[in-house]
Amino acid sequence: MAKSLGIFVTSPQHMRHVMGVVKAAKAKGAKVKVFFTWKGVHLTKCKQFPELCALADDVAICVDSYKKVGYDPNDVPPGLEPRKMATQAQHGEILEDYEYYMTL
Repeated sequence: MAKSLGIFVTSPQHMRHVMGVVKAAKAKGAKVKVFFTWKGVHLTKCKQFPELCALADDVAICVDSYKKVGYDPNDVPPGLEPRKMATQAQHGEILEDYEYYMTL
Protein backbone atom coordinates (compact mmCIF):
# COMPACT_ATOMS: atom_id res chain seq x y z
CA MET A 1 0.00 0.00 0.00
CA ALA A 2 1.27 3.46 -0.89
CA LYS A 3 1.94 5.89 1.91
CA SER A 4 -0.31 8.89 2.33
CA LEU A 5 0.38 12.41 3.54
CA GLY A 6 -2.07 15.10 4.56
CA ILE A 7 -0.83 18.68 4.68
CA PHE A 8 -2.73 21.27 6.73
CA VAL A 9 -1.78 24.77 5.55
CA THR A 10 -2.52 27.71 7.85
CA SER A 11 0.30 30.11 6.99
CA PRO A 12 0.34 32.41 3.97
CA GLN A 13 4.14 32.19 3.77
CA HIS A 14 5.05 28.65 2.75
CA MET A 15 3.95 27.91 -0.83
CA ARG A 16 7.52 26.99 -1.79
CA HIS A 17 7.57 24.45 1.04
CA VAL A 18 4.10 23.11 0.23
CA MET A 19 5.15 22.56 -3.38
CA GLY A 20 8.46 20.98 -2.38
CA VAL A 21 6.88 18.55 0.09
CA VAL A 22 4.14 17.56 -2.36
CA LYS A 23 6.66 16.97 -5.17
CA ALA A 24 8.90 14.90 -2.90
CA ALA A 25 5.99 12.82 -1.55
CA LYS A 26 4.60 12.18 -5.04
CA ALA A 27 8.07 11.18 -6.27
CA LYS A 28 8.06 8.51 -3.55
CA GLY A 29 4.63 7.27 -4.63
CA ALA A 30 2.63 8.77 -1.76
CA LYS A 31 -0.98 9.87 -1.97
CA VAL A 32 -1.15 13.56 -0.97
CA LYS A 33 -4.00 15.79 0.16
CA VAL A 34 -3.53 19.49 0.91
CA PHE A 35 -6.08 21.50 2.89
CA PHE A 36 -5.81 25.30 3.13
CA THR A 37 -7.42 27.13 6.01
CA TRP A 38 -7.24 30.38 7.97
CA LYS A 39 -4.65 32.73 6.42
CA GLY A 40 -3.21 29.86 4.40
CA VAL A 41 -6.03 30.45 1.89
CA HIS A 42 -4.02 33.43 0.59
CA LEU A 43 -1.76 30.87 -1.08
CA THR A 44 -4.62 29.95 -3.41
CA LYS A 45 -3.81 33.21 -5.22
CA CYS A 46 -0.19 32.20 -5.91
CA LYS A 47 0.74 31.45 -9.51
CA GLN A 48 1.84 27.93 -8.43
CA PHE A 49 -1.60 27.01 -7.05
CA PRO A 50 -2.95 25.46 -10.31
CA GLU A 51 0.24 23.39 -10.56
CA LEU A 52 -0.27 22.22 -6.98
CA CYS A 53 -3.85 21.19 -7.77
CA ALA A 54 -2.63 19.14 -10.73
CA LEU A 55 0.18 17.53 -8.73
CA ALA A 56 -1.56 16.60 -5.47
CA ASP A 57 -4.18 13.88 -5.34
CA ASP A 58 -6.61 16.16 -3.54
CA VAL A 59 -6.66 19.87 -2.72
CA ALA A 60 -9.38 21.63 -0.75
CA ILE A 61 -9.83 24.96 0.98
CA CYS A 62 -11.96 26.11 3.89
CA VAL A 63 -14.58 28.33 2.29
CA ASP A 64 -15.31 30.04 5.64
CA SER A 65 -11.66 31.07 5.96
CA TYR A 66 -11.68 32.17 2.32
CA LYS A 67 -14.62 34.49 3.05
CA LYS A 68 -13.16 35.74 6.34
CA VAL A 69 -9.97 36.96 4.69
CA GLY A 70 -12.00 38.88 2.11
CA TYR A 71 -12.32 36.61 -0.92
CA ASP A 72 -15.57 35.94 -2.76
CA PRO A 73 -16.50 32.24 -2.41
CA ASN A 74 -17.80 32.34 -5.99
CA ASP A 75 -14.26 33.18 -7.16
CA VAL A 76 -12.93 29.62 -7.25
CA PRO A 77 -9.12 29.62 -7.58
CA PRO A 78 -7.79 28.28 -10.91
CA GLY A 79 -7.11 24.56 -10.76
CA LEU A 80 -9.52 23.90 -7.89
CA GLU A 81 -12.78 22.03 -8.37
CA PRO A 82 -15.69 24.15 -7.05
CA ARG A 83 -16.83 21.29 -4.80
CA LYS A 84 -13.46 21.55 -3.02
CA MET A 85 -14.46 24.95 -1.63
CA ALA A 86 -15.41 23.04 1.48
CA THR A 87 -15.63 22.84 5.25
CA GLN A 88 -13.30 21.67 8.00
CA ALA A 89 -14.63 18.16 7.33
CA GLN A 90 -11.86 18.00 4.70
CA HIS A 91 -9.37 18.46 7.53
CA GLY A 92 -11.09 15.70 9.46
CA GLU A 93 -10.71 13.42 6.44
CA ILE A 94 -6.96 13.95 6.54
CA LEU A 95 -6.86 13.05 10.23
CA GLU A 96 -8.92 9.90 9.65
CA ASP A 97 -7.65 8.62 6.32
CA TYR A 98 -4.02 9.68 5.91
CA GLU A 99 -1.05 7.95 7.53
CA TYR A 100 1.12 11.03 7.89
CA TYR A 101 0.18 14.60 8.73
CA MET A 102 2.02 17.88 8.70
CA THR A 103 1.17 21.51 9.26
CA LEU A 104 2.70 24.42 7.40
